[in-house]
Amino acid sequence: MRIFSLGFLVLTLTLAFQGCKKREHWIVDSEIGKLRLETITDSLIMPFAMVFLPDGNLLVSDRPRGEMLLVNVESGAKTKVKGVPQVHGQGDSGLLDIILDPDFKNNKTIYFDYTLEDSTGFSMAVERAELSGDNLTNRKRLFTAQPYFKDQSFYGSRLLLHDGYLFITTGVDNGKMDSAQKLSNHLGKIMRIKKDGTVPDDNPFVGVKGALPEIWCYGNRNPQGLAIHPETGELWSNEHGPKGGDEVNIIRKGRNYGWPVITYGMEYNDTPIGQGISEKEGMEQPVYYYLPSIAPSGLLFYTGDAFPQWKGNLFIGGMKLTHLNRLVLSGDSVIREERIIDDKEWRVRNVIQSPEGYLYISTDTGLEPGRIIRIKPE
Repeated sequence: MRIFSLGFLVLTLTLAFQGCKKREHWIVDSEIGKLRLETITDSLIMPFAMVFLPDGNLLVSDRPRGEMLLVNVESGAKTKVKGVPQVHGQGDSGLLDIILDPDFKNNKTIYFDYTLEDSTGFSMAVERAELSGDNLTNRKRLFTAQPYFKDQSFYGSRLLLHDGYLFITTGVDNGKMDSAQKLSNHLGKIMRIKKDGTVPDDNPFVGVKGALPEIWCYGNRNPQGLAIHPETGELWSNEHGPKGGDEVNIIRKGRNYGWPVITYGMEYNDTPIGQGISEKEGMEQPVYYYLPSIAPSGLLFYTGDAFPQWKGNLFIGGMKLTHLNRLVLSGDSVIREERIIDDKEWRVRNVIQSPEGYLYISTDTGLEPGRIIRIKPE
């Protein structure tokens, strides 16, 4: 009996020590005061997507590895999800976004997108599946971007469910940038489909000769953020510009967002793109644009109580200029910008809000492991 008790005591103390392992943390300044940054987990390569599960833990995509991971937010332990399809993970490709069905507690359904390769080339696909423990089951392909290309492209991509519809972003690279203005392909577009993969009858280009019916809007360069405004219910997006000209846009049915005809950016060799114009009749103007580029990724309207001063603010990850970008809004206009955590050289891939109202960001640098970090008031 004494041996059992001693062994139980040793095990209890070991687990307690592991549970109390000190997290790597930093204290940083912001306009509302000091913030505490805590590492939730590391040893990732490029954590592209994060979503909270009902149990308070995270489902994460590590883009180039093509891995979907369950992450315990208390211990940082990672469990690899089985049943993920084979992913092409070079360049800008890999396992991309992940979102939950609104009824996930009952149906265990998730939606995710990834890049794939076959004998004809490369593309991006969206699937629906059930997450049973650490297994994906009952996978169904909902969408495949057309056409396939021999070389890789900018894939975007973010997913968002709103009012029963699934929105999908895709990018377009410089070699094919004119494709963004053509309705015969899915490059440089935002698509809208039903949750079963079928096309809604009221999509703007249904029945238009030569147009793909999934298209909701076009003329986008490389959108990597999608969010619904909590008050207006409108869809907002951000997208990469070329050299300068990253944009924040309000996404509306059938609209043309101008790429590459209009842009506030330049070619990487400092020459104009196209005619070098930034406005044209029939093409949408951004709500906000960045000069120089910040390389935006992720988009969040903050609605929590942990940072009451930030309610209604828009948060965007900055990859090129390595910071968390905060935009203060008045209606549909940006009136002020703050750049937080701008001294760590972290490429911020995504930003989400926890059930407690904390911010979680995913980072990578190329020089050290990718991290997931929690931001709390200090």
